[in-house]
Amino acid sequence: MKIVTSLSFRGQCREAFEFYAKVLGGKITAAMPYGDAPPDMPVGPQYKDWLMHCWLEVGDQAIMGADMDVDWAPNVDKPKNGFDVTLHTEDAVEGRRWFDALAEGGKVGMPFAETFWSPGFGSLTDKFGVPWMVNTIPSGDGQPAS
Repeated sequence: MKIVTSLSFRGQCREAFEFYAKVLGGKITAAMPYGDAPPDMPVGPQYKDWLMHCWLEVGDQAIMGADMDVDWAPNVDKPKNGFDVTLHTEDAVEGRRWFDALAEGGKVGMPFAETFWSPGFGSLTDKFGVPWMVNTIPSGDGQPAS
């Protein structure tokens, strides 16, 4: 089984996924615009360049995304809450790099720093409104580095 988070945007899916691919070292393997849909699909021409499906592969993980409008996805224009896309790494330097890149233009909730459970943890909402947590997995003894 693979559980994949699907993120919704309002016309920024392509830009967001290109940004995530760059930050995380991933590859976009699908990016289908509404303009390529069957002609009888009830989506207005103003959405032809929006993505109805996007898939980003990062190692053995993936994130899916699409552009939605309030006409068919109520509340898509509201702040995203109740979840975080969470990244885990054993390398605090890599975690800091991800955090700093994702935080650029966004809002930091908890600055990336050592905690009682991790050598490096932080939370943020990126410039696209997506909430993230970046967590460094402690060494084999389960303790943060001192």
